[in-house]
Amino acid sequence: MLDFVFVLENARKWHEDNMYSKHHPHHYSSIRWLGSRALVPLQDKLGAGVYYNTLVPMEGRTIKYGTVSRENFLLDLNDWQWLYLAGRLHKPIQVLQQPHGEDIVSALKRNLNSAVTAALLCLPEYFTEEELFLSIAGLSYAGDFRMVVGENKSKVQNIVSSSFESFQELYKPIILNNSQLHFNSSSGKYHQNQESDVIFSRLMSLPRNLQQKVARAVGSKGVEPSLIESALHKASQDRVNCPQLVQKGVTSIVKRSSITQSVKGVITAGGLKTLIYSAQKLTKMLRGILKK
Repeated sequence: MLDFVFVLENARKWHEDNMYSKHHPHHYSSIRWLGSRALVPLQDKLGAGVYYNTLVPMEGRTIKYGTVSRENFLLDLNDWQWLYLAGRLHKPIQVLQQPHGEDIVSALKRNLNSAVTAALLCLPEYFTEEELFLSIAGLSYAGDFRMVVGENKSKVQNIVSSSFESFQELYKPIILNNSQLHFNSSSGKYHQNQESDVIFSRLMSLPRNLQQKVARAVGSKGVEPSLIESALHKASQDRVNCPQLVQKGVTSIVKRSSITQSVKGVITAGGLKTLIYSAQKLTKMLRGILKK
């Protein structure tokens, strides 16, 4: 199923046009009868800030598409508020229309850099290129309850295997620009500097929401910058447990957003589409199990 995301400047007008002027009311569940005045707050305030229409027939194919406000899009990319769209954009995608505004261009780059930083913090001193990409691709699935029921357990591996060259192209500039990362051609592995000052620098460059999760895990009592910095410095001194702290922080963000966004999906998709979509997910999961 093709998956589209539209970043909207004026969500209310866009949905009004889509439901009425463009004659696509069938894309929406019965919630359309409440109008865009009710739909837009549902898009912005519940779940991960995204409104999805799913199982939409379009030119002989089935698609789904999500809509998000520019503000929430930037919030997720920069701060990993939900690690939902930010996580999807850790994987290779096709940009249909070049973004308008330096803020979005900058946020897209920051999100990819954050993915590499978080992955490196979770990886051992030596690792392969595939392990790096698996760590990056797996960030947005850590804690996702759908990976327990409804998703193919090999999904992350399948994503990386089927798009390996695209991952290389996407992350090559960031990897080459990282002075603390070195490739050994004889072993086929990367070596990363894991001295405490390097770890601290990486922790300080993480998205704000993940920083706060890690800081709270080591006892920070507030979110003031000085308290966060002190807590992250403490975490950087514990080389053994630091990867688990970062992983737990990511898991906490994803778990919450995956549950609330799924509940929201039942509302936005309607009962019948939810049943069909869930059945398709379960079928994929079973196929993955049977292939093993």
